[in-house]
Amino acid sequence: MAADPYATLGVARSASEKDIKSAYRKLAKELHPDRNTDNPNAAERFSEVTRAYDLLSDKDKRAQFDRGEIDGDGNPMGFGGGGFGGGAGHHGFGGGGFQSEGIDLGDLFGGIFGGRGQGSGPGAGFGGARSRAAPRGNTLQYRLSVSLTDAAKLAPQRVTLGDGKSIDLKLPAGVEDGTQMRLGGKGEPGPGGAGDAIVTIQIEPHAFFKRDGDNLRLDLPISLDEAVGGAKVKVPTVDGAVMLTVAPGSSSGKTLRLKGKGMSRKDGSRG
Repeated sequence: MAADPYATLGVARSASEKDIKSAYRKLAKELHPDRNTDNPNAAERFSEVTRAYDLLSDKDKRAQFDRGEIDGDGNPMGFGGGGFGGGAGHHGFGGGGFQSEGIDLGDLFGGIFGGRGQGSGPGAGFGGARSRAAPRGNTLQYRLSVSLTDAAKLAPQRVTLGDGKSIDLKLPAGVEDGTQMRLGGKGEPGPGGAGDAIVTIQIEPHAFFKRDGDNLRLDLPISLDEAVGGAKVKVPTVDGAVMLTVAPGSSSGKTLRLKGKGMSRKDGSRG
């Protein structure tokens, strides 16, 4: 039976988005596999907490769960929410090994009634009991926090999956906050093979760089003497400090441009 995401995060059903996010960050920090190498249960709990947050942070899915339309894993609640007595429409026949998810009911009932309905015309029974490929495992959702400087330079990242294993990721050119990366075969195992994992990139704000499309903006303080007489000043960039020439008579608010020191673009260049 799927867990209640509210209980998993330890928040009330009336919790605000801020409360849910705060609870998730606290638990994710405590349970992260990299910090619990001697606790084999931490990876499983970390995965549960992540799934709970992914559902509750999605307004539509949270509303569906609150209405009883989906369970804590995001699966539809079948047969009025009870499934053949298995609970939450996920396990059938008393909650045993039978999985209702991904099974063609026409195939199921066709077998029960002796394979009736093999024809294609009227009276074909329950759809002809066509064979279906075995279902793949569920897709798992992950969030990866990336610093603004790493996003600009497409620095390699490492993400820890629900099974506790870590893999290296190459950020795509033009990565933005909310960019999603699909990892084939890194989801939950299933009869037809493992599902996929989707990693959503969350770019963290920087202390003094501000993103403006593909560009990065920086407010650079200089002295009055430097502005009046001109000077060479050291300017921080995501690639390290560079020297910039300030022309004599420069006024406050003037914009100076350093090409190629901004964010990564989809064509591989930088702002």
